[in-house]
Amino acid sequence: MLYRNYGKTNEKVSTLGFGLMRLPLSDGKIDRSKSSELLDYAISRGLNYLDTAYPYHNGESEEFLGEYLKSRNIREKVFIATKLPSFLIKTRDDFEKYFNEQMKKLQLDYVDFYLVHALNKEYFENVKSLGVFEFLDSLKAQGKIKHVGFSFHDKLEVFKEIVDSYPWEFCQIQYNILDANYQAGEEGLKYATDRGLGLAVMEPLRGGRLASNVPKDIKELWDSAEVKRTPAQWAFKYLWNNENVDVVLSGMNDFDQIKDNIDTAETTDANSLSHSETELIEKVKEKYISKIKVNCTACRYCMPCPMGVNIPKAFDYLNNASLFDDLSTFKENYIKSLKDKESPVNCIKCGKCETICPQHIEIRKSLEETISVFNL
Repeated sequence: MLYRNYGKTNEKVSTLGFGLMRLPLSDGKIDRSKSSELLDYAISRGLNYLDTAYPYHNGESEEFLGEYLKSRNIREKVFIATKLPSFLIKTRDDFEKYFNEQMKKLQLDYVDFYLVHALNKEYFENVKSLGVFEFLDSLKAQGKIKHVGFSFHDKLEVFKEIVDSYPWEFCQIQYNILDANYQAGEEGLKYATDRGLGLAVMEPLRGGRLASNVPKDIKELWDSAEVKRTPAQWAFKYLWNNENVDVVLSGMNDFDQIKDNIDTAETTDANSLSHSETELIEKVKEKYISKIKVNCTACRYCMPCPMGVNIPKAFDYLNNASLFDDLSTFKENYIKSLKDKESPVNCIKCGKCETICPQHIEIRKSLEETISVFNL
């Protein structure tokens, strides 16, 4: 495993981190046996960064991780990152309430990396007005957290404002082949690292979409390279090629994914791609961008919908129909898989989903397009 210095934290983190938001399931719950085996393997290969958060798996992720750590004598071998749910904070007391609940679930005396989760303009102004900086200072002074950061979903100017507002030590942004100019993007990444912040990347495969169901014309582009790689390998190498990216978080849920990602991580240094390889990636970017209908990463922050609409599912089929230029197949599959309560026709346009969408998608408008395209 390769390691990089995590900005001003001065910690050496594995370039691949394990994101615990897409663990394998059994009967709708985390499959704890299989998930533990995956973590055992990853850690045995040198991965040392475990990333969770309060809402992951409806609150079960932190609890699972706490039980896992208690059953293994590995606490000093790994870094634990979790996040303050900024979107749930209503009062000053909520900071303490959620942190204490998290520590109880994790069964820890301290966490290595504590992030203010999913900051945008609204959430940032709210937590700032309630004294989040003083709260973070207090936790750090007590030794309950070692390093302070934030994760982000908003516009570039908001990102810069947040970076400059507090002596953060690291940050976490959405960044991948398609998102170099989206949200914080490349400019925000450089802005943060120039100020000494460690940089963690989330959604490296855009919810898996850059690795699976790859359009034929894009696959042909990848296959035209002299060195043959899978789309997932290309996506990860693109990130690790950037010397400012310290750790890439992947929500891995089977052994094939973990083995492949670790193998790729172990062989990818910064600035290791050739000029022709970076040119190829740019061609792939342009082709993808021309095809995507809705900029959804299936993060599921919009769920559950009050009316039961399965929003990510609707956009997944809409995008796939466009990506593969195969409306009839995806229309048939969508209708077959769609439960009555999940249908976009049930949308009452309340707009609740749009207020919490990290991608700021016009969800109501896009659901109307889904209804029209699939003739629901």
